[in-house]
Amino acid sequence: MKRTLGTCYYPEHWPREIWEDDARRMAEAGLTWVRIGEFAWSRLEPVAGQYEFDWLDDAIAVLGAAGLKVVLGTPTATPPRWMIDRHPDMLAVDAEGRPRKFGSRRHYCFSHEGYKADCARIVTKLAERYGRNPHIAAWQTDNEYGCHDTTISYSDAARKAFQGWLRNHYPGQGNDADIDALNAAWGNIFWSMEYVSFDQIDLPNLTVTEPNPSHVLDFRRFASDQVVAFNRLQTEIIRAHSDAPIAHNYMGRITDFDHYDVGADLDIASWDSYPLGFLEDRVPATVQQQRSYARQGDPDFQAFHHDLYRAVGRGRWWVMEQQPGPVNWAPYNPAPLPGMVRLWSWEAFAHGAEAVCYFRWRQAPMAQEQMHAGLLRPDSAEAQGLIEAREVAAEISDAPDVSPAKAQVALIFDYEAEWAWQIQPHGQGLSYFELVFDTYRALRRLGLSIDIVPADGMALEGYALIFAPGLMHLPDAFKTALANSAATIMLGPRTGARDGTMRTPVPLPPAMPGLDVTVSHVESLRPDCPIHLKGGGCIRSYRDVLETTAQVLDETERGEAALVAQGNILYSAGWFDPEAMLRVMRMACDRAAIPTRNLPGGVRCRETGAERFWFNHDTVPHEVDGMTLPPISVRREGI
Repeated sequence: MKRTLGTCYYPEHWPREIWEDDARRMAEAGLTWVRIGEFAWSRLEPVAGQYEFDWLDDAIAVLGAAGLKVVLGTPTATPPRWMIDRHPDMLAVDAEGRPRKFGSRRHYCFSHEGYKADCARIVTKLAERYGRNPHIAAWQTDNEYGCHDTTISYSDAARKAFQGWLRNHYPGQGNDADIDALNAAWGNIFWSMEYVSFDQIDLPNLTVTEPNPSHVLDFRRFASDQVVAFNRLQTEIIRAHSDAPIAHNYMGRITDFDHYDVGADLDIASWDSYPLGFLEDRVPATVQQQRSYARQGDPDFQAFHHDLYRAVGRGRWWVMEQQPGPVNWAPYNPAPLPGMVRLWSWEAFAHGAEAVCYFRWRQAPMAQEQMHAGLLRPDSAEAQGLIEAREVAAEISDAPDVSPAKAQVALIFDYEAEWAWQIQPHGQGLSYFELVFDTYRALRRLGLSIDIVPADGMALEGYALIFAPGLMHLPDAFKTALANSAATIMLGPRTGARDGTMRTPVPLPPAMPGLDVTVSHVESLRPDCPIHLKGGGCIRSYRDVLETTAQVLDETERGEAALVAQGNILYSAGWFDPEAMLRVMRMACDRAAIPTRNLPGGVRCRETGAERFWFNHDTVPHEVDGMTLPPISVRREGI
């Protein structure tokens, strides 16, 4: 499949007389895709039941006449004001019991049946009208599920829906709901938390101290399932009227719902890549790292999500929104260095993206995003992003097709593990996402290409080396798949620490077949109290204390096991600092006979089926593999 570029356009924001000129300029710049419509509900249905589609018909015709392909978004992320009058209780409620208000976006609760019915109605109207339109080449459902902390709602609608979800998940004799089964699973005898009816069960917020972790985990599962059901409602309607592929645009480090489950109902996974916007508050990095990459973005954060969403999309994925200049919503909003928009675009293609679409075509002169750069300035003059996008368009015209290749290394990322760590972090600031990301960063420093995969036995096939750090729950089928794998496998810390109901299992973890390791107890560490290792570096943040007869590959200065191996399985007994992480990852690669490099600073390498890509995110040149990589550069070579 050819690599393509696109942009996000809002014809309803601009005078009708400039649409043709905009479309012409997009096509001349080498763009293929234009996403429209995802925020336009008030113009599509200004009054309940009164539809105005003529302007959208016109916009689609203008863009199609210029040779552009349209991605049509459903407008359900921005319900209009009349919708609140129609459903006053449709607003999500935060953990403090405060309802959200109208005046922004994503102001709905996924559990509100009335709002879902109105969503089904507007999506049906769009699908019926445009499902066979030749210019509609793809669809997008809603926009950025979970953004602005909008997955989890503590509304009355959510409470009632959660009670129904629990009845379905704790059936008794004759499929009747079994409250005793729930009490047993949650351990409700503790603190006299037992229920006699599902109607008594409230949502796990505003409790005096922390709520029951089993209760919270089931609530998180429920909230994720509500997103899945909301998305499926739309995809089923669209597919009844259209054969065009359907995507959703996910975000960076949004983990409140299971993206694999949502992705099962989609054809394409896409995400919105804002390297500078994410740097300050989403990237696990030191202040020095943030300073070093303030105008480039972290060298690994975008790549991590590229690999994650390739897995979510089962191979098909896009960047639906690529940052083209300064944004408006981060703690600090610098402009990217010249060349970074080009680098970010090629980085996405190197990880298998089919399309990179820039947000947005023209910078808005009004409302919340007027400080968010576009490819054009508000006066329609070209911004730096368009200059670099045009450069990428010329380069991809002569580039090979997207040629994915399976990596030798797999890294498991599991959304339920993220929820479990959030529910019981056991130490301030401890995060499953950050543990996995630290592992990913070390592997990238070794010059490796990585596939991120779900905790699914089928996903393990064909890899030489598999990492599963921090996987709190190991379902029996997945545990068997790991035990039967011929790959070198690294587990821990905290692997198998809880069962599926958030209880400590017996036998104690990890209870992995073929591995004589028992975690006798655990501890979280103060930032100023690391445990130093004989091999160099230290354990920080978290440690498993092991009872084991396995071979000790590394130990603390006090002689306690830090890394052990038995057969093809390694167990890491702690969260390693960057020095130790890099050393241990190289040790695992050596055992799996995978060659590694020692890449400097912000240099990264990515291989596809036909090409090897080199990226230098630094502002100084680097010598790698006998070649010089200039500052802020991309190098492609055939393999």
